[in-house]
Amino acid sequence: MTADNRLRAQAASLADDLVASLAFLTRFPLGWLGAEPSRRPDFRHSSRMFPVVGALVGLVAGIVLVVAGSLGAPSLVAAALAVVATMLATGGLHEDGLSDTIDGFGGGATPERKLEIMRDSRIGSHGAAALVFSILIRTAALGALMAAGPWRAALALVAAEAVSRAAMMRVWHDLPAARSDGLAHDTGPPDASAMLTAQAVALVIALIAVWPTLGLLPAIAGILLSLAGTYILILYARSQIGGRTGDTLGACQQIAVVLFLVGVASAI
Repeated sequence: MTADNRLRAQAASLADDLVASLAFLTRFPLGWLGAEPSRRPDFRHSSRMFPVVGALVGLVAGIVLVVAGSLGAPSLVAAALAVVATMLATGGLHEDGLSDTIDGFGGGATPERKLEIMRDSRIGSHGAAALVFSILIRTAALGALMAAGPWRAALALVAAEAVSRAAMMRVWHDLPAARSDGLAHDTGPPDASAMLTAQAVALVIALIAVWPTLGLLPAIAGILLSLAGTYILILYARSQIGGRTGDTLGACQQIAVVLFLVGVASAI
C-alpha cells in the first residue's frame, strides 16, 4: 500500500470512529451519514474519538452561551442555557449515569445491592441531589467565566467536555467490569492505544482552548482537578462494586466536567 493510500485509509478509519462515537454518545441527527444509534460498536479502538465528540458537544453549547450573552441574557441564565444544551445534545446520558451511580453507592449495603439499585430506573434522593449539584456547579462556574468574556467561557466549556470524555475512558480502561453484562461490558473496554490517544487529544484540545484565552494556570488547574476526581472515582468504584459499569462512566464524565470548570474558574 502506498503512503497516499495509507493516509486515506487512516482518514477513513478516523471518520468511521467519529461517526460511531457521535451516534453512541449524542442525539445529533446522523442518519445521513449512515450512523445507527441503536447499534453498539466495538469501542476497543474507536473510542479514541470520544474527546472529539465531547469538544463538539461543548462547541454546540458554547455557541448557545455566546448567542444568549450577545442577546443580553444575564450570565447565569446564559450559563444555564448552555448546560441545558449539553444535556439535550447527549440526551442526558451522563446525568443518568451520575444519578444511578450515586443512588447505588449511597443506598446499597453490599456490592450486589448497589448494582441492583443502579439498574433501577427510578431516581432516589442521593441521585437527585447529585444531579442538582452537577447542574448548579456547572452553571455557577460558567457564569463566573462569563466575566472573562462569552467566547472565553465557551472555549473553556469545549475543553471541559473533551477532557471529561477522556476521563471516562480512563475509568473504562483501568477498571474491570463489575457485572458480566451491560453497556460498559458489551462495548469495550478501550485498548491501551485508544485510551492513550484519547488522553493526548483531550490534553491538546484543553491547552489550545484555554491557554491562549485564559492562561496556562487555569488550563493546568482544570486538568489536574479532573485527573484527581477521575482517580478518586476509580478507587471508590473499585471499593464499592469491584469495578465499573456504564453508569460509573457517566458519573465520571459529570465529575470531570464539573471539576474542570471549577478549576478554570477558580484560577483566572
